[in-house]
Amino acid sequence: MSLHGFYLLPHPPIILPEIGKGEDKKISDTSKSFNAIGKEIGETSPSTIIIITPHGVMFQDAVSISYQDEIYGDLKNFGVPSVSMKLPINKELSKKIYELSYNENVPVVLTTNSLLKKYNSSVTLDHGAMVPLYFINKYCKDYKLVHITYAPLSDIDLYKFGININKAAEELNENAVLIASGDLSHRLKEDGPYGYNPYGEKFDREFLNLLGKGDVKGVFAISKETIQNAGECGRRSAAILLGAMEGRKFSGEVLSYEGPFGVGYGVVKFSIISKDTPKLSELELIRKTNYEKRKCQSDPYVRLARESLSVFLNTGTQMKNIPGYVTAEMKECNRGVFVSMKKNRELRGCIGTISSTTGSIAEEIIRNAVEAGLNDPRFSEVEKDELMDIDFSVDVLTEPEPASLKDLDPKEYGVIVKTRGKSGLLLPDLEGVDTVEEQLSIALRKAGIEPDEEYSIQRFKVIRHKEV
Repeated sequence: MSLHGFYLLPHPPIILPEIGKGEDKKISDTSKSFNAIGKEIGETSPSTIIIITPHGVMFQDAVSISYQDEIYGDLKNFGVPSVSMKLPINKELSKKIYELSYNENVPVVLTTNSLLKKYNSSVTLDHGAMVPLYFINKYCKDYKLVHITYAPLSDIDLYKFGININKAAEELNENAVLIASGDLSHRLKEDGPYGYNPYGEKFDREFLNLLGKGDVKGVFAISKETIQNAGECGRRSAAILLGAMEGRKFSGEVLSYEGPFGVGYGVVKFSIISKDTPKLSELELIRKTNYEKRKCQSDPYVRLARESLSVFLNTGTQMKNIPGYVTAEMKECNRGVFVSMKKNRELRGCIGTISSTTGSIAEEIIRNAVEAGLNDPRFSEVEKDELMDIDFSVDVLTEPEPASLKDLDPKEYGVIVKTRGKSGLLLPDLEGVDTVEEQLSIALRKAGIEPDEEYSIQRFKVIRHKEV
């Protein structure tokens, strides 16, 4: 046997009557879908349930597989410690998934209490797993759990990890089902968790439609702009689930979709139709093709940043000749420049200068791209094989000017704070920085300046160049 059930389930704690206290009735369709799937899983009596969650202990660079004899969790953080679970872990299957993934260079870690002790944490059943299991446990007993927390890896790595889940289940002849836990957009309403963004609705519609059609390539082709603005936590869980169905044609039945609290809750049941041509090689080719396009068609500012770091990583020396695509402005003007890198939409490095330290903007980009890749103290050095998954942006700064609190706007202006040889800078229009107070607090913290110290404020604008 192998995996015989595939589901995408949300995890709203408010759906539990003990937490919702009547509010759960506003998502009654989701509740009905949960119960229908719980009953279906109960009828198949799996020996193991594999669940992928966004809310366990997450590592930035490796998928986490819980590896204790058992795992416990409760919902005391939501005011109901009486709702708790303790489940045995299928350590044999967990280890097999780890071994297959490790051997194929998919970043993965077996997470134990001894490992997490150094982070003052432990292996715990989180609400991303507990909410779906709350309903499944009404109908299904005596199963073991494989508890997986995804990491912000590339879609290809997550897909490969999913392939290895299915391969491990087949090799061990497991009777198992796979649940991808994840909510859709958190930006469906102004009073939702992250406010309203029209891309939230766009993402939910597009994502569910593609899953319904079994269109793997379509799911992976959803634009970065849509994903970044949607504020979702289910797409990566789904990428792993899709990998687990590699080599099979499937369809997805959307049992329900609701969003009264500003978060999209989609329940999808997948049905295997037949064998199909594996998609992995096609997905890898698409990834490589897109990378080649980015290298050649980018804005000259970000193209230069990418090429500068690439040259250094391949040769060990800094780029010496200015490429022909560099504009006259870049060669003739002096400005402060920040080079930022994101890998799989997570910051990977950022270094910059407030004012020019070289002879031109172009030289400043060349220098700061290498610095961002190798010398940002928050991150390890970037390696060559990461470049395909890294997006560059370049911010060219205007001349800073003195400012007071009333002159600041975190969406329009960056800020510099200074006192007695200490200074801190924060760029404008950063995700999650919405108020002047937040902006100043972060800048002061970066500078090591206490909020009650006297300090000066300067503001500046940036011309932001981003890869398409």
